[in-house]
Amino acid sequence: MKEEVAKKPEKAAKTRKKKAYDICNRVERRGGKENRLMNVLRVFVAPILWLMFPYRYFGNKKVARGGAIFIANHYRMSDVSYPGMLTWEGMHYVAKREIFQWPVLGAIFKVLKVIGVNRDGSDVRGIMDSLKCLKNGEKIVIYPEGTRNKSGEDFLPFKGGAAMMAIKAKVPVIPVLAYSKPKWFRMTDVIIGDPIEFTEYYDKKISEEELAIADNFLLETMKRLRAEHTEFLAQKKKRKKAKSE
Repeated sequence: MKEEVAKKPEKAAKTRKKKAYDICNRVERRGGKENRLMNVLRVFVAPILWLMFPYRYFGNKKVARGGAIFIANHYRMSDVSYPGMLTWEGMHYVAKREIFQWPVLGAIFKVLKVIGVNRDGSDVRGIMDSLKCLKNGEKIVIYPEGTRNKSGEDFLPFKGGAAMMAIKAKVPVIPVLAYSKPKWFRMTDVIIGDPIEFTEYYDKKISEEELAIADNFLLETMKRLRAEHTEFLAQKKKRKKAKSE
């Protein structure tokens, strides 16, 4: 009896260890870090979302395996598909911590390994979880505007953080731009920018000013992608008009 009593704390500790939540995805047979539930959603749910809010990609759609940060503008919940369908690897969406309190969906978000953060961005745990995943060779998705853009402006002010994590984890930042607000059964253009690497800041002590410059560069890149696509559409329209004449 004494031996059994002595073993109980050890068994309880093993049970707790098995149930410990790990934010990182596990390695699948193909070698990448994958999330099975996310792949199920890609196969069965994403096509339905595409029928309701169709979109087409422009730009660099080839995404290399391994750690990376996707930054995207945010209009609707459906636009989570834009970075999500660029790879079969698991990825971690960074979202407000309150979503874990939603009935049913909160549990699903946990299985999807969503990283919860405070709205104001001052969340050490969220940053540490993001860096852990990036250094583990995984991808995360950040919406620098912090919330859905309902203002009518092209962009809301960007919150800092993406550049800092990219520098610390030594991973590229991939811009994903929804050119316009998704509308029911209307095609949306989604522009994928080339990966951005802040190699000049690696292994250096970075000042707040330098981080602000790096974050601003990400915003300016998104603005440039929008301007270039506007010019592309204008030229396309001009060629179409000339052809019809």
